[in-house]
Amino acid sequence: MSEEKIKVGITLGDMNGIGPEIIIKALADNRILQSFTPVIYGSNRVINFYQKLLKGEDLKIQGVKTAENCVHKRVNLISITKEDIKVEPGEVTKFAGKLAFQSLEAAVSDLASNKVDVLVTSPINKKNIQSEKFKFPGHTEYLAKYSNVEDALMLMCADDLRVGVVTGHIPLNEVSEKINQDIILKKIAAIQKSLQTDFSISKPKIAVLGLNPHAGDEGLLGKEEIETIIPAIESAKESGILAVGPFPADGFFGSGAWKKYDAVLAMYHDQGLVPFKTIAGEYGVNFTAGLPIVRTSPAHGTAYDIAGKDMASELSFRQALYLACDVYSRRTENRQLAANALESQEKE
Repeated sequence: MSEEKIKVGITLGDMNGIGPEIIIKALADNRILQSFTPVIYGSNRVINFYQKLLKGEDLKIQGVKTAENCVHKRVNLISITKEDIKVEPGEVTKFAGKLAFQSLEAAVSDLASNKVDVLVTSPINKKNIQSEKFKFPGHTEYLAKYSNVEDALMLMCADDLRVGVVTGHIPLNEVSEKINQDIILKKIAAIQKSLQTDFSISKPKIAVLGLNPHAGDEGLLGKEEIETIIPAIESAKESGILAVGPFPADGFFGSGAWKKYDAVLAMYHDQGLVPFKTIAGEYGVNFTAGLPIVRTSPAHGTAYDIAGKDMASELSFRQALYLACDVYSRRTENRQLAANALESQEKE
């Protein structure tokens, strides 16, 4: 990592969920400030509220007006509102959704203008954040639209386990009609590119799951594998990608076969995320692959039921902070290597 510390933009998320709590817990250990410089987009009042609830967590905040003025080796906070704030842990409120979006909007704006280097988002409520400016199922879709990217990929990461999904936040009864050869091929290619660029795996092996039980049982339990998934895998192989499958999802994870692959592509949300969260536990991270920017988040939601009770674990959020920095460093290194190779070619 270079001497210039990576600036990590951190969104507040839903202030009535566990977002502020895990931010405080993760950043309270000063040793973390040796690795990067955090910039929280939020409210000092919200942070102070939760610090009083979290006895023993003393987070010293450096208030700054802009990310350009942030202080290294300090936890920086940019105030995004002057409105009166009433924090109500565990409650779903319209104002909490409004504040969550204001935090996201400010952080993304600074990320786009290179005032911060990476983005780590705290959990939002996908319903109360909805507005004229935010009409998306979640962060992934919003950031894809903002970045003018059609095929952003939600890639769940925990050490060597990486799971992507073909279809994301859509109803289960729409999954089959949304799956086609083209979209599967695009997702495989997106995983391939991310593994090479973001994780420095030169020749990745990608496992592809089937849609139906037993991967269709040769057409007995569904035709999607034969008509759509297998042709997509064959097309990926023809383009030089080492994609293998389709595998029945239950046996694949239950037997530990996932350990033989650098990433897994599931067909729909729960097919991939249920086994992922079971295996990863509190260490899972949601990484949005395929974007020109680096964004991660903890692999959990607002957890209203434990908000404000000093029960939330910060482990996933801390891993999200570190993964964002690791990906940013690898991308920077790969760009430098490419530039050096180009320079060498021009000299020859």
